[in-house]
Amino acid sequence: MRSLLQKLRNKTVWGAAPVILLLAALPLLSAPTDPAPDVTLDSAKASPRSVEPLTQRSVLRDYRFAWSNLAQAVESNSTQPLNGLFVGTANTWVTDAVESQRRNGLTSRYSNQRHHLQAVFYAPEGDLIELRDSAEYDLEILDGGKTIHNEHARVNYVVLMTPAADRWVIRQMQSVAQF
Repeated sequence: MRSLLQKLRNKTVWGAAPVILLLAALPLLSAPTDPAPDVTLDSAKASPRSVEPLTQRSVLRDYRFAWSNLAQAVESNSTQPLNGLFVGTANTWVTDAVESQRRNGLTSRYSNQRHHLQAVFYAPEGDLIELRDSAEYDLEILDGGKTIHNEHARVNYVVLMTPAADRWVIRQMQSVAQF
């Protein structure tokens, strides 16, 4: 990057002002279109054991990453962005949703995601955590680039996560009317 900018400065058509404007615009050009989902976790009522701080951070990180990748998957109609973050029935659910969209020529966009997680069960062995997710997001469904549905959704999910080799994965995720 530095050598490119040095070359640009050395050209007579480029003054200092255009180079400075280019540098200022670079973060905007590489910024994601939608920021990562906002995820909070309340583990105060988890039982039968408390959730360790490192586990809390890992669950938050991986849940945020899973929803970010889910949004990319349904927008691109590809399961590639999922990166193994969904396994078991959760993976089947997401894969079926992406394939159904693709067959019907639709795409979806999740934006302005906010997830408020509450840990309700953390297994004594530390190999399973049950979460309640009170999620809010804007959902847009498109047909050939044209919006056919747009809503601000409030959905409750019961989520089971288990540790994998290097992260927590979503094993089950089901929407429910209420907790």
